[in-house]
Amino acid sequence: MPKPIKHRELVRRFQKCGWTGPVQKGKHPYLAKNGQRLTLPSPHEGDVDWSLTKRILKQAGLSAEEWERLS
Repeated sequence: MPKPIKHRELVRRFQKCGWTGPVQKGKHPYLAKNGQRLTLPSPHEGDVDWSLTKRILKQAGLSAEEWERLS
């Protein structure tokens, strides 16, 4: 089972894929790419669980294999 990921690492990997941000407007930060917004969990909540990371990847259109290659 995959391990939780630090918020900073989550953002770094998405930036490698061309996402910009994070931008803080409202309660949660988000990343942007080609007019699409990807809401991120609050950075103050600690590590991001794999189940939440998987849902974010689905919204971004990335597979788990692509995600692992970005590490």
